[in-house]
Amino acid sequence: MSDPAAATEGAAPSLAGTAYELAYRVAAADSPRNLRLEDDDEFPDVLGTARMIGLMELAAARLMRPLLGEGEVSVGVGVEIRHLAATPLFAEVRIRATCLGRDGRLYRFKLELQDAAGIAGEGVHTRAVVSAARLCEGARRRVAGGARA
Repeated sequence: MSDPAAATEGAAPSLAGTAYELAYRVAAADSPRNLRLEDDDEFPDVLGTARMIGLMELAAARLMRPLLGEGEVSVGVGVEIRHLAATPLFAEVRIRATCLGRDGRLYRFKLELQDAAGIAGEGVHTRAVVSAARLCEGARRRVAGGARA
């Protein structure tokens, strides 16, 4: 992993061109079968798309750690992901997030998930740095206020 924290004193570190790679063994809990709400909901026992996207987000979030101040978190605001091939349970995968740069408040990442056979998922993801307390309070107020047209 490149060192995104190496930056000019007092300036926010630049992540452009840096990457983070996460190694992971697919677990039974990663199967989309765990999403079933009824017995008739059928899913195969492979790495689920939702979990794949979550692992990709995790790699990008870890890359952003040096940017976070006290009480801040990075949050996903967009995903454009393609799940290209099934990965069996208990297989080893590698997830790579590469920062493509910043556009205003948004950081853009190229993401890839590889298993033993090659690329099984790829796409682009955007994240922003926000106040954790403000985000949670806003979510609470939004739900408490009900749906708005």
